[in-house]
Amino acid sequence: MNRAVVVTGLGLVSCAGEGVDTHLAALDAGAAPRTDAETFAPYPVHPAPAIAWDGQIPKRSDQRQMEAWQRLGVYAAGLALDAAGVKDDAAFKQALHLVVAAGGGERDYAVDGAILTGLREADDPGAYLNERLQNDLRPTLFLAQLSNLLAGNIAIVHGVTGASRTFMGEEAAGIDALRIAQARVASGQIDAILVGGSYSAERPDVLVIHAMGGFLARDAYRPVFERGAQGGFILGSCAAFLMLESESHVAARGARALARLDAVACDRTCRAPGSVLASLEALWRQAGLAAPDHVLSAATGGAPITAEERDALGRLAPAARLQALGDVIGHGLEVAAPFGAALAAALVAAGGAREVAVTAVGHRRGEGVLRLSPA
Repeated sequence: MNRAVVVTGLGLVSCAGEGVDTHLAALDAGAAPRTDAETFAPYPVHPAPAIAWDGQIPKRSDQRQMEAWQRLGVYAAGLALDAAGVKDDAAFKQALHLVVAAGGGERDYAVDGAILTGLREADDPGAYLNERLQNDLRPTLFLAQLSNLLAGNIAIVHGVTGASRTFMGEEAAGIDALRIAQARVASGQIDAILVGGSYSAERPDVLVIHAMGGFLARDAYRPVFERGAQGGFILGSCAAFLMLESESHVAARGARALARLDAVACDRTCRAPGSVLASLEALWRQAGLAAPDHVLSAATGGAPITAEERDALGRLAPAARLQALGDVIGHGLEVAAPFGAALAAALVAAGGAREVAVTAVGHRRGEGVLRLSPA
């Protein structure tokens, strides 16, 4: 089977605010996103907005036991359920499947700092590290870090109790989450699925990780495609969830389809000069893109990959309006592709585009192209 897969609900949260209209307005305005350049200087971040969590997470006890990345995800998932008109439909949610793309949880910064400091003087760094990891870290900390806790909290708070799976590990996780979700509905395995993820950028541990790899932009905000040879991404706290359903299922329950998610094509190339160009050209054909009037790029801003992606898109869609997702919400790694897909669906639903391409080229590996069109 190859059923049409449509988007019926969207939940969005980022530095731009919350909700579809807020993000469409930010996309249209093209202004610099809200940026905090002081807290983690010299590394800027795009912080989460002030949120009244009670709107989607009514129990304070649930709010307290979640870290920031989980609260963002659970909140966005609730927005998507609301938008799809199923928030109060217990039977629908009982059968609803879930796919989540998210990183790990927060760290014990005091222990991490002590271990990193001790490694400098250790005679045998490997043995020292193993000993400290076994003796200093609380076993429960590992449980609190698991990305599938987001799926668990969505199940607890919102009553989504169908099967779930979780992807983690950079941008490709978000692409694969969409690919699996779209394929399961298209193939007839299931009728509806909630897919998305969340990311908290305001964490010293993740900033250290990416700074050590040389991936972060420094100092003041600059647009993604203008970061030049120094390059780097600016992390953004964000979350996005999409409700995907088969077209026939939507018609049967009398709901409105916002857009069609026609294709999710992905690749994992060995990065070398020209590899991103070749990958995007192949994925463009796989996704069935013809002449999109809008391209949403989840480009990281890292050099030289971002420049290569921009050149590729200039060749593939010369007449399209090209916008970088990072210029609206920052970079959310696993959330990049779902957020791009959600914004593309919103553009189509608002009548602002008839065909939208979304690209997600990972900062180290993983490439993806999505096609969305009117339902």
